[in-house]
Amino acid sequence: MRFVLGMGGTVDYEIRWDSAVLEALAAEHGVGPEDLDRTTPVDSVRDLVRSLLAFVRDGVGGERFVASSDIVEAVAARFDKAVTLGGTCVRAAIAMDVLGVPSTMHLVSIDDTVRRLLPASVDYVSSAAQDSLDPHLIVQYPAGARVRLGDVELVAPHPNRVIYANDPPHRELEIAADLPDALRTADIFLLSSFNVIQDPATLESRLTQVREAMRSLPADALVVFEDAGYHVPALSRRVRDEMVWSVDVYSLNEDEMQAYLGRAVDLLDPATVAKAVRELHEVVPAPTLVVHTKYWALAVGQRAASLRPALVGGITMASTRYWMGDGFTADDYAATAALAPGSTAQRLVADVADLLGADACIVPALDLTDVAAPTTIGLGDSFVGGFLAALDRS
Repeated sequence: MRFVLGMGGTVDYEIRWDSAVLEALAAEHGVGPEDLDRTTPVDSVRDLVRSLLAFVRDGVGGERFVASSDIVEAVAARFDKAVTLGGTCVRAAIAMDVLGVPSTMHLVSIDDTVRRLLPASVDYVSSAAQDSLDPHLIVQYPAGARVRLGDVELVAPHPNRVIYANDPPHRELEIAADLPDALRTADIFLLSSFNVIQDPATLESRLTQVREAMRSLPADALVVFEDAGYHVPALSRRVRDEMVWSVDVYSLNEDEMQAYLGRAVDLLDPATVAKAVRELHEVVPAPTLVVHTKYWALAVGQRAASLRPALVGGITMASTRYWMGDGFTADDYAATAALAPGSTAQRLVADVADLLGADACIVPALDLTDVAAPTTIGLGDSFVGGFLAALDRS
């Protein structure tokens, strides 16, 4: 199979979690428990600290726009960090490369860091007229992470990750002139990255350009869309309305599901999960809907039954990254595949499958409770890579 993965990649600063650094930043900028707010505009280092600590307090992940890359650089300079490549299509391509599955990416920015870190099996088309670097700050925190603010101690109830970025090329998401040529022989086309666009007119232009490029796809090509957290939440509905009629598979994670539903969902209660999935499929009426979470992954709709191997592949790839971090191998993937699912997840998926019926397929997550130092960055992207790679092998 030939894979084309869009629409943009990033250079990431993955910082090493350090509660003491965050406590010092909070003290320097006068941030107390009453200042924490996940939705605050990030116009300063102080705002980023307020936002990040609110995410830690609540144990959730997300993606936020920052007013300047200088804010990213200032915060990243306080931590030890690794420089990696990010973006759904890039991390998916890297995960697929581990299993020997090549791909072609659509990029909107490039520099020597990207050229150096891309696997040899990954080709690309690019809309970038010149080199540029606008790094994304990626913060992953462990369950039980503690940050003291005066007399109050924040304790993270779950591990997760938060992304902060100001990336003009990604925000503009210029479409490469040679994308239609790349799509002419594609078997599978992955769409993502519209979430970073902030201007409605720009979004309309890009959706139109991609729609036109997709006319070059072979009639039997499979189109997959991976949703994300939107920098301008109001634009999410427009992308959703376009994608539900343009793609074969519409995929999203638990955070995005809950955002669409406007409420928290107990991911371990079968009746609650089944009800949420039915409601979500009404809100997102794509031919096939995929939801991937820390406890299970499911497909509902036209292709659900045939996607079981892809769901297993996605869970295995994301679990391998969670367990092994960056630089895992095909042998690591095989070792992860040999792990048993968690008993709670196994019981849950059987009950959810009964409730959803024949047009749904659900598989349990693996038992990773003994992982001492989990990686929470890029798990959704790795799921996508594993999902697509399994389609190549099925």
